[in-house]
Amino acid sequence: MPVRGPRLRIVRRFGTQLPGLTRKDATKRPNPPGQHGPSTRRKKTSEYRRLLLEKQKVRFNYGVTERQLRNILAIASRRAGRTGDNVLTLLESRLDNIVFRLGFAATIPAARQLVSHGHVRVNGRRLDRPSAQLRSGDIVTLSPGARNIPAVVAQAEKGPEVRLPSFLALDLDDKFAGRVLSEPMASDVPFEINANSIVEYYAR
Repeated sequence: MPVRGPRLRIVRRFGTQLPGLTRKDATKRPNPPGQHGPSTRRKKTSEYRRLLLEKQKVRFNYGVTERQLRNILAIASRRAGRTGDNVLTLLESRLDNIVFRLGFAATIPAARQLVSHGHVRVNGRRLDRPSAQLRSGDIVTLSPGARNIPAVVAQAEKGPEVRLPSFLALDLDDKFAGRVLSEPMASDVPFEINANSIVEYYAR
């Protein structure tokens, strides 16, 4: 889902850094966007708005549409365990997110572009579907063509934008390769999120 409008403005709206959406830091201007600057008045947040904001944080960070998120919720509800945690596990398992978390792209939109253009290999085969769910043992590599793109090379040399999660590992001999070690956990999400709020929002 392409994000329209300034991404930093979106981050300021939520008051939480969304590393998958943008590398820009909102700490210098933490107040919500608006022409009048920070407000001294305390605004009362309704329960609906609280749930909506939590749901939207997930949508914007992972770049999924409303329909995709509903489908993920349906799959998560059929799995054992807490539905909210299962939603985050499924989102973290997406191919575009894993390409980002391995450090092959600066953001999830950039990772999605790499995948869509056929530059990503999973277990040696090209996979151009960003929403593909990866499993433990899958090996992710970049194509020879991607390894010659200056921006991709620079990003791979720089490494992951956020801490490499425990469910992933980079190949020590090949900076353009990584492996999925296990299923992601809700705690691997690199920003603050209340998973139960997502479930509550759709249960209204």
